Amino acid sequence: MRIASAAGQIVLGAALGFAGTGHLTFAREEFQAQVPSWVPLDADFVVLASGVVEICLALALLATWKQPARGIVGAITAAFFIAVFPGNIAQFVEQKDGFGLDTDTERAVRLLFQPLLVVWALATTGAIGALRSLRRS
Repeated sequence: MRIASAAGQIVLGAALGFAGTGHLTFAREEFQAQVPSWVPLDADFVVLASGVVEICLALALLATWKQPARGIVGAITAAFFIAVFPGNIAQFVEQKDGFGLDTDTERAVRLLFQPLLVVWALATTGAIGALRSLRRS
């Protein structure tokens, strides 16, 4: 189980690093489709800032292996996935194309995967157990 958790954490860190790099470079315009129209900030700024956050989370996931810090990084990563979920909802509601998602069905299916990212971050880092342990002490 430890190997699976470690592998899951490494893959999640690598995926976030790739996505964060995409925010800053090759997928910048695609990510702008996920910025809700009601956000009172420039969409490009939001994409760049979230890309920097994703790269920081990636580095933390790849570098942090001792509890409780590992669990805290996992919980922060899960919170980030929750925080950006309104952007995914906005892409669906506002019918914005991006990343090849050009139908309502495709955008709706994508929404189902965001909770899995939250679970992935919590499970692979032992976040729930680490936070409970911190709470008790």
